[in-house]
Amino acid sequence: MKNQKVIVRTFSAGVFYGTLVSRKGQEAVIKNARRLWYWKGAASLSQLAMEGVKCPNECKFPCSVASIAVTQVIEILSTTKTAQASIEGVPVWKM
Repeated sequence: MKNQKVIVRTFSAGVFYGTLVSRKGQEAVIKNARRLWYWKGAASLSQLAMEGVKCPNECKFPCSVASIAVTQVIEILSTTKTAQASIEGVPVWKM
């Protein structure tokens, strides 16, 4: 999955979308990483990875960061082109 766009779920830091740079044990480095804080229009991360979201304007995805190292990785899901376009098309959520 290296250099692929993925969704990474961690134990306590949440869910991230971006390009997988590396993985070692339960640690992963993701570039152009965007936290997926809240989504609407996908019942699970599996559906999100395959289809994207159905309600992009109701999702809460903050801006991306250049890179992040996350620990306690529980799962890494590969994403389809459809899902990538959908996730990347969600407006940046700000407070």
